[in-house]
Amino acid sequence: MTPRYLAVLFLLTAVVASAQLKDYKGYKDPTLFTRLPHYFLADKDSVVDTPFDAVEFTVKSGTQRVEGHHLKYSYQFDESAGANPGFLQIIRNYQAAARKIGGEVLADDGVRRTTIRVTKNGVETWVAVEAFNEGRLYELDIIEKQLMQQDVVANAAAFQSGLKENGHVEVPGIFFDFGKSEIKPESEPALKEVAKLLQSNPALKVWVVGHTDNVGSVDGNMTLSGARAAAVVKALVQKGIDARRLAPHGAGPYAPVASNASDGGRAHNRRVELVAQP
Repeated sequence: MTPRYLAVLFLLTAVVASAQLKDYKGYKDPTLFTRLPHYFLADKDSVVDTPFDAVEFTVKSGTQRVEGHHLKYSYQFDESAGANPGFLQIIRNYQAAARKIGGEVLADDGVRRTTIRVTKNGVETWVAVEAFNEGRLYELDIIEKQLMQQDVVANAAAFQSGLKENGHVEVPGIFFDFGKSEIKPESEPALKEVAKLLQSNPALKVWVVGHTDNVGSVDGNMTLSGARAAAVVKALVQKGIDARRLAPHGAGPYAPVASNASDGGRAHNRRVELVAQP
């Protein structure tokens, strides 16, 4: 090999060694987490965004299927930065970051995999972190959990039938953000049906009762459920219903209709009901 050829080879090697990774155009970290230092979303397929999908997450009891908005991030270490973190350092960093925002670790193999769940701003986010290639690569599998959109709400006739048969009836389709009492705009169809019920039955008076699950303090849930009931009353008054026919009441977690031990049960317990007044 000639000295000239060797010089060119050494120069090319130096250029490659000094080259630094960078993110593929427009790619950014997920909302909840920043990346570890010197890792990049370097390739076109480093971020995959699927509007609705399902992922099997590892949990202590086995696996759990979670459906929702699926995001996958593949991070690559820039080796020009020196030594990369090991498997355990990567997963411990994500676990610590999750705990700081109220998240919980659902599984940890103690080596290179962990499952994390974070509930924040009304969204339940599941994250699987897995490291590869001695820590030079790691991936985040993220599901922002969603329930199927409720396009059909009970109508005024169904409310009237429920009140007649049971003295109370649930009003599906009234939505609030997590920990908030402001009614979300997508609640309008359900509110219109309640107003229709009351307009067609001028002698009917009801208690509007808010219910919660048992997450958080009892006092906090009592206050929240009462505020949500009051918000529904206010919305109905704005639709022309006489305020004297409506009375808000917060029942908090005291009248569950399902077990609070599961996500589905807690979702059933977070509800608004109408109760017929004598």
